Amino acid sequence: MGGNAKERARDKIAALTRHGLDLVTLWQESSEALADAVPYYQAPCWYTLDPASLLVTSHFNKGMPQLPPEWLAEEYYGDDVNKLADIARSGPGVSTLHEATGGDPTTSPRWHQNMELGGDQELIACLRTKSGEVWGALGLYREPGQPMFDDEDRDFLRAVTPVLAEGARRSLLLGEATDPEGADGPGLVVVTSRWEIESATPGVERWLSELPDGDWAAGRLPSSVLAVAGRALRTATYPDEPGEVAVSRVLSRSGRWVVLHGTSLVSSTSRRVAVIVEPAHPGRIAPLLMAAYGLTDREQEVTRHVLQGDSTTDIAEHLFVSAHTVQQHLKSVFDKTGVRSRRDLVGKIFFAHYEPRVRDNEHRAGAGQPLRGGPLVHDPLGEHVAPPGRR
Repeated sequence: MGGNAKERARDKIAALTRHGLDLVTLWQESSEALADAVPYYQAPCWYTLDPASLLVTSHFNKGMPQLPPEWLAEEYYGDDVNKLADIARSGPGVSTLHEATGGDPTTSPRWHQNMELGGDQELIACLRTKSGEVWGALGLYREPGQPMFDDEDRDFLRAVTPVLAEGARRSLLLGEATDPEGADGPGLVVVTSRWEIESATPGVERWLSELPDGDWAAGRLPSSVLAVAGRALRTATYPDEPGEVAVSRVLSRSGRWVVLHGTSLVSSTSRRVAVIVEPAHPGRIAPLLMAAYGLTDREQEVTRHVLQGDSTTDIAEHLFVSAHTVQQHLKSVFDKTGVRSRRDLVGKIFFAHYEPRVRDNEHRAGAGQPLRGGPLVHDPLGEHVAPPGRR
């Protein structure tokens, strides 16, 4: 595929991520752009991942409204290669099944699953921001007899996936602000390039009133909101480049921390900024583990590293403790969660808290509703409740 086609595709994807699209629309239109640069079989598989755990929270494939349960079972319980979390943790962030199997994909259970659907080759690319957070993954496939995914394909995807990662993060933020889960959900205010309030979601005034030096009744935005809006608006000056999500952490009048996210919304006629305001919650996985299993703070940290695929040595280095201490924490985690191995721990947490979110997002995609980026939490009666905040 010529360099001009790849350059046009990259520019188109960068532009798409700046238009404030919902996530499904972003995936659909990005799929069309990708087809010109990296030809694929049927349709791409798009995933969102929880950056705190690297577990799947949603899946979108135009021709597959529901992810087969056997695929999820193989991903989290099977002994295989080219798994999403492994690629997300890798330096390159892009891997093909042929590479991962040393050129013999028939040794991989996922290859046999893919072949049943007509796909011989598989390429997985993680959607990782420049700051290192992984917000999703992309799966591309080719049928038997087609050219192999090559270095040019991988180089192109490594260049464009940070843009897609920021786009996914932005779409999840906007979706949660416009259709929040629970009473403590975020609010959104759209600001024009002339610093005027164009629109706002119901309840956003509650958040803005907690910020210093603002006066919602008089239409005066807090300086912290204007600062974030200004940073985001600067990225709108260059419509061919991906806009960064500006982030600021502000101490409110009530003494709690509030997080502001600013992202540019570029159209053919105007430049605007969406500023999302929400309480500064810890990572969603931490309160989930505490509520569901009674894990201590350190046990939660160890578990999070296990979910991300870190070894005992890796965990010890991250937490500045001995490998023996990590093993003691793991033994306690296994006892509290009722599992016997790391793989069982990952599988249990995924199927208890993340697989329900995947299914919920499949329903939401079909209904035209915003997708969610965090795990779905159960209350003590076994019912789903809103997650305890966002990263």
